Amino acid sequence: MVLLKSLSDSNNMIEKLGVGIDITDITDFKKIPYQKKPGFYQSIFQSSEIDYCLKFQDSSSHFAGKFALKEAVKKSVNDDIYISKIETFHVNSKPMIKLLDSAKNYVFRTSISHEGNYAIAIVISELIN
Repeated sequence: MVLLKSLSDSNNMIEKLGVGIDITDITDFKKIPYQKKPGFYQSIFQSSEIDYCLKFQDSSSHFAGKFALKEAVKKSVNDDIYISKIETFHVNSKPMIKLLDSAKNYVFRTSISHEGNYAIAIVISELIN
């Protein structure tokens, strides 16, 4: 009986965890600069995210990283979430996630990296009751 309970607990824990990964081509964002298509960016990113990315000379790599992070979040959760309802921000240089208008609570562990023409992000999510 103890083994069955342990397996059941393990399955419940696994069902609450999710992993998502995404890679984004930075040149896709270089082809559409913010100044030329602000509406495109506003449909994907919160104003705080746009302000963050525009602080950098190469804002396209930061937009691509945030986009990859949002896509990884979508893959890690068991819900249909609009990309515009995922907010990314940084605390002590670490990427963080906030879901807007979500009925469920998640905790996220995230990482973003940029190299050459690519940005990659990985997310581990845990559903909290």
